Amino acid sequence: MPPIMPASGVILPAEERRAKTVETVVELAAEQNPNDITTAAIAERMGVTQGALFRHFANKDAILQAVVNWVAERLLSRVDTAAQQANGPKAALAAVFTSHIGFIAEHPGIPRLLLGELQKPGQTMPKRMVKTLVQSYRERVEKLLQEGKQAGEFAADLDEEAAATLYVGTIQGLVVQTIMQGNAERLKLEAQRVYAIFQRGLEPR
Repeated sequence: MPPIMPASGVILPAEERRAKTVETVVELAAEQNPNDITTAAIAERMGVTQGALFRHFANKDAILQAVVNWVAERLLSRVDTAAQQANGPKAALAAVFTSHIGFIAEHPGIPRLLLGELQKPGQTMPKRMVKTLVQSYRERVEKLLQEGKQAGEFAADLDEEAAATLYVGTIQGLVVQTIMQGNAERLKLEAQRVYAIFQRGLEPR
């Protein structure tokens, strides 16, 4: 497959062009309703034709799949690293939360895009991929909660499933407020205060 020749005249390899396409969609999602992003808009931002874009992706759905895969790989790798570098499950859970919030602040278009996919009717491949990502993330949280109970850092009677639901819901709530306010940097400050309250509910009484 021949490389794409953008308007700038610089030829990029296929893999680099696919990565650039994903980054472009993430950027556009931060600026507008992700459901309104067209392949024409993506191509225009990249300085290529739609025909050139479709040499790397069969359709828009394929582009969205690549975006969700990009998000999953980077987010899960980031939180896994944060957890591994922490001292104990309590510190690891807090580190995962902080790392996740930082990821969202750096890429504010991502939660808009993922929420948009979840709201679509039917079971599209990108939607199934988002659900798988959320489940994988939740499993990591539940594991840390279980380890925290075993280590005596969290209450012995803690309902880890309910706590995981609250944890995920806390991030989702912060994300929605950030979208409404349009201030990603404020997200970090609010997240610290909110997590402090959440963590107190986990500790032994």
